Amino acid sequence: MGSIKFPVFIQTMVVEAEPNTKLYYPQVTHLPDQVKRKINNVIFQAVEDLYEQQFIEQQATDFAEALGTYEVKLNERHLLSITLSNYSIAPQAANGLTMMDALTFDTKTGKTYTLSDLFQPNSNYVEILSKMIQKQIKDRNIPTIDSFTKILPTQSFYITDKCLILFFQVLDFTPHYVGIPVFPISIFELEEIINDEGPLARLLPTV
Repeated sequence: MGSIKFPVFIQTMVVEAEPNTKLYYPQVTHLPDQVKRKINNVIFQAVEDLYEQQFIEQQATDFAEALGTYEVKLNERHLLSITLSNYSIAPQAANGLTMMDALTFDTKTGKTYTLSDLFQPNSNYVEILSKMIQKQIKDRNIPTIDSFTKILPTQSFYITDKCLILFFQVLDFTPHYVGIPVFPISIFELEEIINDEGPLARLLPTV
């Protein structure tokens, strides 16, 4: 028998750095100390970076309100994929801004996966995924303010049990009212280019 692949335990923490600022974020528990520290440090740094990015994007020195939240998208087969969201609004601003980041970990080693880790070397994953997104933009009638050309090799993503989800920030190429555009892609559509040693391979059915 293989090792039992239980979900990892997650504890919700909160930072209340400023008035009207609450940043909720996850921390993993019940893992070997080295792995736990590795994952938790990456998560906390991402929460801080996302909050700091809000000041830059809004050219603000303080916020009337800032709220950070998270969602667990996958927690199985020694994989943890989470999203971190931050909504902030500057005093007297007409609109606030929501920004999102995502992290995917191997909970046995603490490794943080990048998009390239998911695919075979020289697989042209950027072009393949970009064409899939272009098709979704057309099929879903997603309004755009700039033409979409292709994703970054380091494009933001998260994983669910059967999908790879690529996402973009507000106003990257869609109007503000669209929010954060997300593009789910079935892992079965990507089977030919999936890295056999990467996280997506663990989610494919085994014979």
